[in-house]
Amino acid sequence: MKDKNIFLVGFMGSGKSTVGKILAKKLGMKFIDIDEEIEKKENMSIKDIFSKKGENYFRECEKREIEEFTKKKGYIVSTGGGLGANIDNMKKMKNAGIVVWLKVSLDEVLRRCGNDKNRPVLQKPYEELEKLYTERKKVYSMADIHIDTENKSPEEIASKIQENIYGNIHRN
Repeated sequence: MKDKNIFLVGFMGSGKSTVGKILAKKLGMKFIDIDEEIEKKENMSIKDIFSKKGENYFRECEKREIEEFTKKKGYIVSTGGGLGANIDNMKKMKNAGIVVWLKVSLDEVLRRCGNDKNRPVLQKPYEELEKLYTERKKVYSMADIHIDTENKSPEEIASKIQENIYGNIHRN
């Protein structure tokens, strides 16, 4: 598996970073969080990038980061919610490895992180969030593996991904 990357996509709050760290340990791979990489390179929080430089600038940063990680191997890559919902990014990730969609309902997203003021997208009215959620699901559904995350612990989710990945390898 170390000759590929595993890209975790899904709406914010789906558990990409938490599950990614556990999965990396299980598979002996390196873990990277694209949002954290952007924050380090820009020397500011995502919230500040959105407010000072705009969402379009942030999306360009995501695109550069994902291009960088499609050239590397052996990573579990946690993507931001918007990165994995971009069809061009999705195609790049699928060409460079296995894409796993961590599925979560919008109600569960709001339960998990509705009070998080550091998530600019959550500051939108519910109707806008619902529309965004529905649009993003269309691209997320292109992922190679779909995992329902509701009522499962991060460890259970990581084990389910591992089962699916090794099942896919043995079937090919």
